[in-house]
Parts: sequence; C-alpha cells; structure tokens
Amino acid sequence: MRFIPLLLFLGFALGDDVRMDCHPEPSATKTKCEQRDCIWDPRDSPMFYLIKNEGPKNPWGEDIPRINLTTKKLGKTLNVKIYVDGRICLQLSTDKGEDFFYFKVTRKSTQTVLFDTSLGGLIFSDKFIQIAATLPSDKMYGWGENVHPNLKHDFTRYTTWAIFARDEWPDSDGLKTKNLYGQHPFYMMLEPDGKAHGVFILNSNAQEVTTAPGPALIYRTIGGILDMYFFPGPTPEEVTKQYLALIGKPALPAYWALGYQLSRWGYKSLDEMKEIVERNVAAGIPLDTIVADIDYMDKRKDFTLGEKWTGLPDYVKNIHSRGMKSIVIYDPAIQVDYEAFQRASDMGAKFVEWERNDQVPHDVQDLYNLTKNTKIMLGVVWPDHHTAFPDFFDKTTARWWSEEIARDQKKIGYDGIWIDMNEPANFGTNEHHPWYFDDPTHDNVTTLKCPVVEGGRDAEWDMPPYKTRAVWGFEEANKPYLSTVTLCMNGIQSGGEMRFYNVKSLYGWSESKVTQQALHDAINKRGIVISRYGKEGYKAKVE
Repeated sequence: MRFIPLLLFLGFALGDDVRMDCHPEPSATKTKCEQRDCIWDPRDSPMFYLIKNEGPKNPWGEDIPRINLTTKKLGKTLNVKIYVDGRICLQLSTDKGEDFFYFKVTRKSTQTVLFDTSLGGLIFSDKFIQIAATLPSDKMYGWGENVHPNLKHDFTRYTTWAIFARDEWPDSDGLKTKNLYGQHPFYMMLEPDGKAHGVFILNSNAQEVTTAPGPALIYRTIGGILDMYFFPGPTPEEVTKQYLALIGKPALPAYWALGYQLSRWGYKSLDEMKEIVERNVAAGIPLDTIVADIDYMDKRKDFTLGEKWTGLPDYVKNIHSRGMKSIVIYDPAIQVDYEAFQRASDMGAKFVEWERNDQVPHDVQDLYNLTKNTKIMLGVVWPDHHTAFPDFFDKTTARWWSEEIARDQKKIGYDGIWIDMNEPANFGTNEHHPWYFDDPTHDNVTTLKCPVVEGGRDAEWDMPPYKTRAVWGFEEANKPYLSTVTLCMNGIQSGGEMRFYNVKSLYGWSESKVTQQALHDAINKRGIVISRYGKEGYKAKVE
C-alpha cells in the first residue's frame, strides 16, 4: 500500500460544523475574542473561533512570513516537514479572501483523506506553531503520556491533552488531561473501511493536542518545527512496524528481566528487604528480580551505600546463588558536596547551567566549594543538600557517568539499573515553602527560582507567550509554570548550543542512552535499564 504524493490545494470548501478555537488559553471573554478578530458565538463550543478563509491573527508572537515545506518518502512512510530553513519556500498570505495554503494526505487505493488541513488555522512563529486537520474517523488511539479513561478518544467534545514530560503521577479520578512522565506525540487511527494508519510528530518542545467534533484535531507546540510522519499500514500491525522502523526497535533485555520483580520504596534497612523477600519465597510466589529503591543509598545520594545497607553486595551474591537477579535505582540529580560530584568536577563533566553569571543565585552557589565561580543550576531533589543535573549530551559527562556506574556495579554486583526522576524532576521550583520544609527527613535548603515575572528580563523561556495545557492543567494546584517540578527553561546545555526549553523532554532520553551503554560496558552482557521517563525511540538499542 502506498500514499500518493502530498497534494497541495488552494481554496477552501469546509462548512461551519468544525470550529477552530482562537483562544485556547483559559479565561476567554467576548472582548478578548474580538480583539483577535474572531467570532464570538456562545451557542456552541468553543464560543470563540477563527473566521474561515482568513489567516488568523497570532497573539503569541510575530508570524514568520516565509516558511518551507518539503515531502519525502521513507519506504512506505510519508514525511511532511514545515520549517524555516530549507530550499522550497512558500509565501503564506494572511489577506482575507486570498487563496491560502493547505495540504491533504490521501490513501491512493481508496481515496480516503487521512489528514486534511483545509480546516485552516496554520500558524508558524518562533514560540507558537499550530496546525489543524479534519480526520476520516473518530477511532483514534494514542497521544501521551496522559491518563486516558478509554483507549479510544472521545470526539463528542473539545478536549485538550498536554504533552510534556513531567514528574506527575497518574490520577484516574475523573477526566484528567495533564501531562505525565513521558512524551509521545503519536496516534493510530482506524478508517471507516477498517484500514489503519498512524501519524507521528517529531518534536521535543511542550505540546498539546485538541480532539474536536468533526472529527478533527488541533496540534500546537511552542518550539521546533512541524516534522510529521504518516504511516500507511494498512493494518495496526503494519503501522506499528513502520513506526518502529523510524524510531528504532526496543532493545532486547535479558531474559530474566521479563520475569517477576519485587520493588518497593520505603525499606528501613537491608534486613527488612530480606524479610520481605523471604516471606514471598516461603509463600511460593514466583520471584526473579529484587529491586532496591533509593533506600539503599547513604542519605539518598547516588553511588553510595547507607549504613544499614553495607551488606547489600553479599546479599546480591546470595540471591544470585538462588537464581535471582538484582536491580538498583539511580536518580540523575547529584549532590554537589560529596565524592561523586568531586570526581565529575575533576574530569570536567558538564551540568545544566545558567546562561549568564548574573543569573546565578550566588547566596546558594557559594555554599559549596565545588560550585563557587560556576554557572551550574542548583536544584533540590532527594539528597539533603543542593544538587546538579548532569548534561548527558556532553561526552565527558557520559564518560564520568559510565565510570561511576562501573565502580558501583563492581562493588554491588547488580544486574540491571532503574533510572528515575529523569523528566527531570526537581522539588519546589519557584516555591518559598516547598513540601520538604515540613519533612523531618530532608534539610530545608533554598529552592530553585526561575525568571517567571511576565515581561521581565530573561523571562522569554520560562514565561513564553503561549504556555500550553502543560501549565494551565495545573492551575488549580497553583503551579502555573513550565518550570514547575523541574529546572528553569532558560537553562543551557552543551556549552550553550542547547536551550533547556527545547530539550527538557529529551533529558531522560539522553540519560537512558548513556546509562544503557554504561551498563553494557560494566557487565559485558545483556542487562536491562528501566526508565520512568519515556519518549519515542528512548528504548532503541544503543549501537
């Protein structure tokens, strides 16, 4: 089955049954709507929508007047890319009544239109990109990571789903459209005749998608480009194969990793873990792997053993003799005043940094000898003191991380690794009284503060013009920032080549890749790396 080449049409022939929301932010009013030259009609939802055949005003930044569109075939997969730099330039007119650009993707064998952007509403600016399309059916499955009440999306209402990796646990009480640990901008759809196709949008910025009656979708992101991949199927199995051919197949773990694992946070000591394990074994419950959470560490610092866990290496030998395996956990945040960070500093490893020295909170930075005169962005996670976040895109950092894992694996003898808190998570960002101030097990260290004053200096990344559902979905919890429970969006990586705003949802991906290679080098055989964070391709085998 093949797609016909991308069709570019000029004109418009769509009725008024599908409305394009022109005020996707909360608190819309008639006045705000009309200021955007939109139609206000409270008789239906949404009450505020774009005038068809007219290029919409962009209240979220200046439009980029010339953008580029390219198409290419990757096997059976069709790639449609809309971006700024390239060879093929299209001048987009925003004058009322003029022809405007749209495209359709059609299945050649049945002439079913799979993706029809003549709905209008294409916007392309520096920090706001939007594309909308009508769809051939309402049988859509995918997008995430979110809590979906049903596998199939509901197109009887307008529902906006946030897509941005975040330290947020699944809450299935009622309809929740919040973003969770991973980022997966992919869906599969069954067409009216039962054929299947898939669509994947390659983007790492904060995103959201609105499913709407029609059926239709509106996709928005606040950075990057529109890099879309259409998988023709025509069966769900074929769609999955085509998707994996693009993003990479999952790494094949060790056989034992597919067995029964016992994991728990909250062991008070190694003796308590042993007691729980023996109780399960005595009850005849199958058990293949014992997992150690942060309880085993010295004050929750990576690459350490707590005083009640010094016998862990011997216990790992014991369970090995009984045919069981061991997994330990690591968090990416490294306390900045102990041996592991000293070794990182000595090697020249890199961490997420502030862009300029005048952004650094020196009252915090100067508390520690190893962070004085640096721009390292300091946060707070499980360790008692401030932490730094390794820049896993940096080769020296990858080598340091690999050496730490090799040293720790040699000491403990474990077989696999669980990497957690790697969205990345940070406690109390922008808060003056975080939860750990009331926790007797954690020191009351100063929280990370980001430039979140609207219109203030350096606020363009932490307070972008359009904040997405990843912010507004948490307003009831009074946590209305992209940087909430993570680092500041204006941070930099790779010596300033990467902005945290753009690669935040790639943090866990970069850690996964480095950790998988490090484990393989340490044990010289197949193991497993389990990650809380997830994104397309993050489980692909490291060559």
